[in-house]
Amino acid sequence: MIADQIKAAIRDIPDFPKPGIIFKDITPILKDPALCQGIVDAFAEKLTGTKIDVIAGIESRGFLFGLMLAIKLGVPFVPVRKAGKLPYAIKQKVYELEYGTATIEMHTDAIEPGQHVLIHDDLLATGGTVTAASELITDLGGIICGFSFVIGLGFLNGKEKIKGLSDNIVVLAEY
Repeated sequence: MIADQIKAAIRDIPDFPKPGIIFKDITPILKDPALCQGIVDAFAEKLTGTKIDVIAGIESRGFLFGLMLAIKLGVPFVPVRKAGKLPYAIKQKVYELEYGTATIEMHTDAIEPGQHVLIHDDLLATGGTVTAASELITDLGGIICGFSFVIGLGFLNGKEKIKGLSDNIVVLAEY
C-alpha cells in the first residue's frame, strides 16, 4: 500500500543531474502531509525491535524523513553533510557516486562509541553514500543497526553492496 502511494507521488526527471540518469524526485511527496506521516509510520513499524540510539540522515533529502522518524522514535538525529557545511570539528569521507565523486562529513562528537545508529536517506542507488556514512560512523565508534530508504533502485544492486554492513535494510518502494 505505502509503496504504491510513494510511486504514485514520485516524479521522474530525465537527464538529471546528467544525461542518461532518470532522477526520482520525492518533493511531490512533501505536499501530502498524510503520505509523509504514512511513510514515517511505515518506517517505525518495519523497524520495530531494532535497537536504535541515533538516526543519521544523509544530506539533504535524508534529513526530511530521518528527522521525522527520530522524533517519532524519541532518539537524537545527526546530520551527515556535504563537505564544508558543518561548523565544528569534522571527520570526512570521499566516495564514488553513480555519476562522479563526493565528500561527506560528520561532527566528531555526533555519536558516542557503542551507540546503535540507523542510517537514513531518501534513495538507495549504488550504496556508495551510505557505505561512506557507515565508515564515518564506525570510525567514530558507532554500530550500524540498519538502513532506511524511501525508495530503492534495485537494478543498481545497492542492497547487495550494503548487506555486509547490516542486513537490516528497509526500502519502502522499489524500482
